[in-house]
Amino acid sequence: MDSLIAASARALAAGDALGALKRVALREDPPALALRGIAMAQLGEHPVARDLLRRAARGFGAHEDVARARCVVAEAEVALAMRDLGGSQRALDAASATLQAHADHRNASLARLVAARRLLLLGRLHEAEASLSRIDARGLPPALAAVAELSAAELALRSLHVIDARAALARARQAAAAARVPALQAEVEDAQAVLERPAARRLGADGARLLRLDEVAAQRGSGALVVDACRRGLGAGDAWLGLARRPILFALARALAIAWPGDANRDALIREAFRMREPDETHRARLRVEIGRLRAIVKPLARIESTAAGFALRPVDDRDVVVLAPPIDGDQASLLALLSDGAAWSTSALALALGDSQRTVQRALVELQAGGKVRSIGRARAQRWLAPPLAGFTTILLLPTALAPG
Repeated sequence: MDSLIAASARALAAGDALGALKRVALREDPPALALRGIAMAQLGEHPVARDLLRRAARGFGAHEDVARARCVVAEAEVALAMRDLGGSQRALDAASATLQAHADHRNASLARLVAARRLLLLGRLHEAEASLSRIDARGLPPALAAVAELSAAELALRSLHVIDARAALARARQAAAAARVPALQAEVEDAQAVLERPAARRLGADGARLLRLDEVAAQRGSGALVVDACRRGLGAGDAWLGLARRPILFALARALAIAWPGDANRDALIREAFRMREPDETHRARLRVEIGRLRAIVKPLARIESTAAGFALRPVDDRDVVVLAPPIDGDQASLLALLSDGAAWSTSALALALGDSQRTVQRALVELQAGGKVRSIGRARAQRWLAPPLAGFTTILLLPTALAPG
């Protein structure tokens, strides 16, 4: 390694992208291309960075496996920043194995960390937890340790393990301070602020009350029957029934829970679940069918009794009923939650994260754009979507999750 390459690498490690570029900007050899790619990524020029990293990987010789693997890991990190989530995981896994075999533990850990962060974006929390469990943040450089602890904190927050999240954030703050990278320190502070912002609303007869994440976790652990419109499901204690893919059944469960301890009128249930203004006998027959399906699903947690006016929810063991609603209204809350992270998303990445079809996401984006809630940049395949940050509350509970299958 020559002196300019070494000096550029030290500048990048300190977060000085411009200083790194000054040393290698005019060079075309593979190590210089790789460093230029990383520097451009730090400056936010992700398409340029990805092109440089690919050129560098092609330029390394047949016996330079480690250098080529490092380029693969760097390119995967750039793809993550670009919200390009559709790539194959096998190339990153192979690069991680190569680096581990050559005792490059730092970059092998980086590869696993990139994979875990991608899984977090996709809502695959169990897989992300398994990936993070293989990373020992204590043996990493401070900057990488801070990112690892931030990822652990996000996993804990999205799993509603608030105590674990606070501990991970404390370790992340300590590591970020040791790294002396201002952008990383700001990211830790932003993550810390999530704990203090409203995360959901509790609906009741006296109106709605805002709850922080720790208060939401307390409600979920209280033993009450919780009907959660953020996660689209209901649960009590450790039991959880996900209804994210059964929207009609969830709408009925939510309406019954709001009416508890009373009953919900049949016509009101039809309007809520089927969006029909003028119910007729066919809708009432359909309501009986859907109520029967819901009754069978929620049997471990509650009964649904017929009344003269409609139906009533009766939790087992005379539990209380708690109804949680998102901090923002609308059918596209999860889509807005993804876009509010400040990154530019493609429709394909949004569809992958949400588990919807790309056409469904496109229609939703058009509606949100008409309402001035999102904006697009670029055209055709290069089109990306952004939304302003949703200040004042956290959307952590609105992000897609595979924690509770439905």
